[in-house]
Amino acid sequence: MIQAADIREWRSYDVVDPDGHKIGTLEAVYVNTRTDEPAMATVLIGLPTRHRLVFVPLDGAVVGPTYVKVDYAKALAKESPSIGTDDVLPAEDEEPLFRHYGLPYEPGTKGERQLARR
Repeated sequence: MIQAADIREWRSYDVVDPDGHKIGTLEAVYVNTRTDEPAMATVLIGLPTRHRLVFVPLDGAVVGPTYVKVDYAKALAKESPSIGTDDVLPAEDEEPLFRHYGLPYEPGTKGERQLARR
């Protein structure tokens, strides 16, 4: 299990897919609001003048000395819902994000968000 205390160290790590292909650079980590465990990473991709942040799930991720290896292919990650580099994920975009990766979306009993940026 990835320790939440370690996530501050991951900023600027390369995020790679199962085959070792670089997806981009880790920008931030979103935690599951119920468990406070790392759930998604935002990954900086694109050309220097056209950066954007895509979301990649961290379930099954392995952290190395300078990288985070995720269980999702680069192509799938690059097609993920994205936000601008200064934006935050709108609440209404959480469910489509989970659906993109075939993951269950479970908001709180009163509709609370499932993700929070750490």
